[in-house]
Amino acid sequence: MDSKNVIAAIALSSAVIVLYSLFFVPEKSNTNQSLTEKKKIEQNTDTPTLDQKEPLVQISREEALKQNERVQFENKSIIGSISLKGAAIDDLTFKNYNTSLENNEKVILLGPRNVENGYLIESGFVTSDKNINIPDSNTTWSLIGNTKLTEKTPIKLSWSNNQGITFEKEISLDDKYLFTIKQSVSNSTNKKYDFYSYGQIIRNKIPEISNFYILHEGLIATLDDELIEEDYDDIQEKKFTRTSKKGWLGIGDKYWITSLIPSKNKEFKTTFDYKKKFRANFIATEPLELVAKSKVEEKLQIIVAAKRVDIIDSYAQTLNIDKFDLVIDWGFLYFITKPLFFAIDYFFKLLGNYGLAIIAVTICIRLAFFPLANFSFRSMAKMKALQPEMVRLKELHKDDKMKLQQEMMALYKKEKVNPMSGCLPILVQIPVFFALYKVLFVTIEMRQMPFYGWIHDLSERDPTSLFNLFGLLPYDVPSFLVIGAWPVAMGVSMWIQQKLNPAPTDAMQAKIFMFFPLFLTVILAPFPSGLVIYWTVNNILTMAQQVFIMKRTTVKTVT
Repeated sequence: MDSKNVIAAIALSSAVIVLYSLFFVPEKSNTNQSLTEKKKIEQNTDTPTLDQKEPLVQISREEALKQNERVQFENKSIIGSISLKGAAIDDLTFKNYNTSLENNEKVILLGPRNVENGYLIESGFVTSDKNINIPDSNTTWSLIGNTKLTEKTPIKLSWSNNQGITFEKEISLDDKYLFTIKQSVSNSTNKKYDFYSYGQIIRNKIPEISNFYILHEGLIATLDDELIEEDYDDIQEKKFTRTSKKGWLGIGDKYWITSLIPSKNKEFKTTFDYKKKFRANFIATEPLELVAKSKVEEKLQIIVAAKRVDIIDSYAQTLNIDKFDLVIDWGFLYFITKPLFFAIDYFFKLLGNYGLAIIAVTICIRLAFFPLANFSFRSMAKMKALQPEMVRLKELHKDDKMKLQQEMMALYKKEKVNPMSGCLPILVQIPVFFALYKVLFVTIEMRQMPFYGWIHDLSERDPTSLFNLFGLLPYDVPSFLVIGAWPVAMGVSMWIQQKLNPAPTDAMQAKIFMFFPLFLTVILAPFPSGLVIYWTVNNILTMAQQVFIMKRTTVKTVT
C-alpha cells in the first residue's frame, strides 16, 4: 500500500469517526413555547403534587418505606409498592436483573421522595379554580377492594375533598412493566368545574451514568414524531417546554426507562425542568368540563421497564406508542445497528451463546462482502507483487518527483491496479464496527452474557492482563495495564495480516505501520470483549481470504 493509500485510509477513518461523534451528540431541541397557549394553562404547569421546597430528609430506603401505608404490587417481572400518601409509584425492583455478576442483589429503580435517590411517578388532576381542594403529595388515599396489585387484580384508590368532589384511581398491571391508571373526578354538586390531567416523573439527583457521548442518559421524549433528548446538565441550565398532540416522555438510563404515555388524540404540554429535583411532566392543554352531577375520566399509561428489545417493540406496536422503540439509543446508524442486533439475537437462539452468535454474524458479514473484498485483495496482491518494480522506479527517479509520479501512474495503468482499492475493506468494516459496539454497549440482552473461559460478560472488557501473564502471576495490575488475552490475540492477528499487505517503500511509513497493531491493541483493550472477539475473528477470516487471493494473483513486470 503506497503513501496515497495510507493517507486516504487514515483520512477516511478520521472522517468517519468525526462524523460519528457529531451525529451521536443530540441536537438541542427548540424550547420556544407556543405563544397561543392559554394563560390559565400556563399557570397550572407547576402541579401541586410536587413541592419543590420540600426538604430532603436523609433516611434509609427501608425507613422511608415504613413511614406510609402502602399497596404492594408484583408480577413475574417487577415487585414493589405504591404509597397511599400521594398515590405515588415510588418503590420498584426488577426481579430478573442483578446489580452485578458477583452478587444476587436485584436492581432497584424507584425510591421514595425523601431519600437521597428518590425517584417516583405521580399523576392526577389540577384545576384553575383556586377554591377547590385537590389531592397533592401529602394527601392520603383510601384503598377500596383488592389489597394487592397483580396482573389479575387491579386496585382502586379514592379521596374526597369534602366539597362534593371525589377523585378516584383504578390501577392495573400487566405481566411485565405496564401500569394503566384510569383516573376520574366525580362532581356531586350543582357547580361546573374544569380539570386538567397530568403525570410526572420526579428524580432527586443525577444517577451514576456512563457519561459517554454515544449514549444518551437523561430526559427523553418523542413529541409529534420528533425525538427529544435532554441531558441532565442541559435541564439544570435551561427548562424545556413543548406542546404536542401525540407522543410520550420519560427519563432513561442505560438499561432502564421510566415513561409516561398521555391519552391519545389530546394535546398536552411537556416540561423538563430542574428545581432541586429533576422533573419530566405533562399536562393536558384542553380542560375536561365537569358539569353538575357528572363524572370525567382520563387514562394514563406508565411503563417502567428494562430495555429489552422485544418488550419495548411489543409495547410500541400493541399500544400504538409513537416511536417508543427509540427509548433504546440505537444511534444514527439505526438502519445498521438494529438489524445487526436481530441477526445476533437470531444466532443466539440457535447457538445458545451470544459470543458464538457474534462469530456467526462475523462470518455472515464476510460472506456478504466477499466479492468486494476479493476485488480489493486482488489489487493489493498486485501491489505487493509490484513492490520490487516500485522500489526500482524510486531509485531511478529519486531526484525527479514529477517523473516518478508519472512512471508510477503508468505502471498502475499497465497492470490495471488501483492503489486506492485497499480502502474498500475499511469502508465496509468501520460502520459495522461502530454498530456492533453500539449493540454491545446499549442492549440489556448483552448485559452479563458470558462467552467461554474467562469472559463472563461480553459487554465488558476482557478482565485478564498480559502483565500478570493472564492471571498466572499472583498480583493485580493497574487498570490501564489490563490488556487481556483477546485484545492480544486481536493485535497478533492484525500484525500477521499487516505482513500480507504491500509494505510501504518509505522507511518511516514502515515503522509507523509496525507500531499500528500495538497501538490498536492498547486502544481497544477497554472495549467490550464481544467487540474484540468480532474484530479478531474478522481478522482471521480476512487473512484466509487474502492468502487465497494472493496465491492466485500474479503480475508480469518488465524490469
